[in-house]
Amino acid sequence: MRGARFENSVRNNITLTGMPGAGKSTTGIILAKNCGLGFINTDVLIQINRQKTLQQILDASGHLALRDIEEGEILKLNVESHVIATGGSAVYSRRAMGRLISISTVVFIEVSLEQVRNRVLNFAARGIAKAKDQSMEELYLERQGLYKKYAQITVDGNDVSREILAVEIASRLGW
Repeated sequence: MRGARFENSVRNNITLTGMPGAGKSTTGIILAKNCGLGFINTDVLIQINRQKTLQQILDASGHLALRDIEEGEILKLNVESHVIATGGSAVYSRRAMGRLISISTVVFIEVSLEQVRNRVLNFAARGIAKAKDQSMEELYLERQGLYKKYAQITVDGNDVSREILAVEIASRLGW
């Protein structure tokens, strides 16, 4: 069943943003299933199209190259009725975020630094687009303002199951 909010809207997609470990992918899959939408994970798109893991791209080309690749994949998106889970660094690209805002409602899943630390156990090898010497705390602080800048809706992803988070997002969007 399609939500009334999206029946006559060009922006009939939902984009999830947030830090690694915020729950974008898992929540996105549940949200898509609950709402009868398709699901796209831009990190997986990158890996499929480049035939490399994110970490392999980082190791070979660096974090700025990965951000450029991510921007390119987002700019190519041409979908309707999908949940889009972005990589955590999508917010660095004004062009990519402009594209996402034009085709979707952008939802920021906000989690504390403590939650990120608890959920992301392989920070150094997870394929996170960050400077080589950048700490998780530095990355977290750097990105928070960007997530908030582009968010049309912000939800609290701390201490809540992904199922409940998906229900809350759907409810906030009028589904």
